[in-house]
Amino acid sequence: MDKRETSGDMSSSNENGRPVVRAGMTVQSLFSSVRMDPLELRVLLEHAIGFTRVKLITHSDHELTEEQARAVSGVLSRRLAGEPVAYIVGFREFYGLPFTVTPDVLIPRPETELLVDLALERLPDRGRLADLGTGSGAIAVSVAAIRPDAEIWATDVSEKALGIARKNAVSNLGEKRSVRFLQGSWFDALEPGSRFDLIVSNPPYIHSGDGHLQQGDLRFEPLSALTDYADGLSALDILIDQAPVWLKKRGWLLMEHGYDQSGAVRKKLAAKGYSQVQSWKDLAGIERVSGGQLPD
Repeated sequence: MDKRETSGDMSSSNENGRPVVRAGMTVQSLFSSVRMDPLELRVLLEHAIGFTRVKLITHSDHELTEEQARAVSGVLSRRLAGEPVAYIVGFREFYGLPFTVTPDVLIPRPETELLVDLALERLPDRGRLADLGTGSGAIAVSVAAIRPDAEIWATDVSEKALGIARKNAVSNLGEKRSVRFLQGSWFDALEPGSRFDLIVSNPPYIHSGDGHLQQGDLRFEPLSALTDYADGLSALDILIDQAPVWLKKRGWLLMEHGYDQSGAVRKKLAAKGYSQVQSWKDLAGIERVSGGQLPD
């Protein structure tokens, strides 16, 4: 799903668009009466009732207690009002790992896993990687989990986002395998003279006038993580223009971008003198990541 796409066609069984949940209702009756994406409903019920996925199936005749009915009604009402499931339950899985998410960070998307794949392919043994605009830390922590030999730096302008990212690093990597987190805008957070084998980023790339910003899940996510408040290319321009100062020779810059921005990004990379300029498609067949290599 592109950042600008929305999700979750939802409705409930009553006329007011609100779920009718009462004590004594069974799990199975909820799946029958609440018109919501079944996967989303399952995740919400697991969270509200405290059942595992298997227990929801094996105890489908379980009757809700008063407390459980209130909890289920609460989470369904929040989702039917448009709040993202990830914010309601407090986490989102990414690259096989659970990541805590709050409204202070962008919710990790499946297509961003392509950026992790490409980074892992290009990161040399004991290499150094910088993830700029790390948000929840999904990219940096995922790479660190697979490559404990690598030195991973992650930056973000938001201290609240960095707090979430640090929490995710500890929960997924442990105290001994940490990522180095730094606060600042893009390259300003890095220590002068530092050089990296790889710089990666999923920057804000939605045009400020894009109507999707006022729709679906995007209404609840941090605006500064979605749009550059301009044409959607200004953050990408900063990365392309300044990365050569921070890359080692033959180092790579890899960036996620919008579905219609790959051509413009490749043109900018080539004009700046990068070699091996190319774009890669996500599982939906959309050119999702573009990058280039610093020449010798």
